[in-house]
Amino acid sequence: MGTDTVRTPPADGAGELRREQRGWYFYDWACSVYSTSVLTVFLGPYLTSVAESAADADGYVHPLGIPVRAGSYFAYSVSLSVIVAVLTMPIVGAAADRTGRKKPLLAAAAYLGATATTAMFFLDGGRYLLGGLLLVVANAAQSVAMMLYNSYLPQIAPPEQRDAVSSRGWAFGYAAGSLVLVADLVLYTGHDGFGVSESTAVRICLASAGLWWGAFALIPLRRLRDRGPAAPGAALPGFRQLAATVRDMRRHPLTLAFLLAYLVYNDGIQTVISQASVYGSKELGLGQSTLIGAVLLVQVLAVAGALTMGRLARAYGAKRTILGSLLAWTLTLAAGYFLPAGAPVWFFALAAGIGLVLGGSQALSRSLFSHLVPPGKEAEYFSAYEISDRGMSWLGPLLFGVIYQLTGSYRDAIISLVAFFVIGFVLLARVPVRRAIAESGNPVPDRI
Repeated sequence: MGTDTVRTPPADGAGELRREQRGWYFYDWACSVYSTSVLTVFLGPYLTSVAESAADADGYVHPLGIPVRAGSYFAYSVSLSVIVAVLTMPIVGAAADRTGRKKPLLAAAAYLGATATTAMFFLDGGRYLLGGLLLVVANAAQSVAMMLYNSYLPQIAPPEQRDAVSSRGWAFGYAAGSLVLVADLVLYTGHDGFGVSESTAVRICLASAGLWWGAFALIPLRRLRDRGPAAPGAALPGFRQLAATVRDMRRHPLTLAFLLAYLVYNDGIQTVISQASVYGSKELGLGQSTLIGAVLLVQVLAVAGALTMGRLARAYGAKRTILGSLLAWTLTLAAGYFLPAGAPVWFFALAAGIGLVLGGSQALSRSLFSHLVPPGKEAEYFSAYEISDRGMSWLGPLLFGVIYQLTGSYRDAIISLVAFFVIGFVLLARVPVRRAIAESGNPVPDRI
């Protein structure tokens, strides 16, 4: 989180930089399978069923003596994992800047997460506590590793190449997620033919994501290079660096206003991603193969939606396009509340709606924020952006879990997330982005 990530790439040979870039892409290829197969598809419904099997007669489990409705356990675990990640990232980021040994820290985070994911094979019976612990470790490690991975981008690509390099990594991740989901679907739907139970098939899918993560992480770890520590005194310890960045941001209140709007609606997006499979499984009674197919549809349409929204942004401006996507998110969730149980076709329609706005709303938000960052402070602001992003994304899962705990209805829990998109829409609509860009010291595009 210091000037280590701000420096332009050294005068390495073009061939060496291309080799590092190709290695960098493969970390997205390695870890995106965890996000897709584990967090989005399998773990939510499976861990919920494990918690339900361990629940008392009233449907509650009691981790550390705290009564928790079994249906809320996964959402609470996701929320806790985000809090752990937020507490860890400033410490690891400062250590990476201070020592210049970013790659060993990336390796430690990646293999901690991959090991915890592989150990999910042992989640049978009523081992809900083990499941919650492994989820917290894997998800927090994934967040820390992604922070370190993203910080390599300014070092391996000059400014004019960063959009293209970043987009290729993003595409690699979606390709890997789709490929492994197809294999998971074959195993899950044909588990009898493979001689395994449905539960064992799910546990194999969970563990194989960890093995995939660990195996392909070797490629970036072999090809990426450490550049040495930041300039003496440039990297402050841990939370002091984050505090210094936040103090500097106070001189750009309109940038902070946009960041607040983004944090609110992005929390809603992240919660929908992590809780949709639980909603489809427990509230709508859909099978795992339907959920896998729906997530595959989201993966494909997210790319198409991002490209389409990019063209809309060129015609109407990024802010208006994002506001339109937030309206689409609101309508999609409202429609989700009324979905009939046991009707896969309507769930696929919901997945299509999510896919069409998912990639574009996030990609345009990042590009719009980049216009609001003062020149020379790109990495510093984006480091705080990453930490702040994770820092808010515990609230949505917590709200989802609390609403279900109070009402016993996943429909009430899913509709509660509309608040994030409505509030985010209002906050973003109030930001004068052209003035915000000018006050940050950047040239104002003709259409924004």
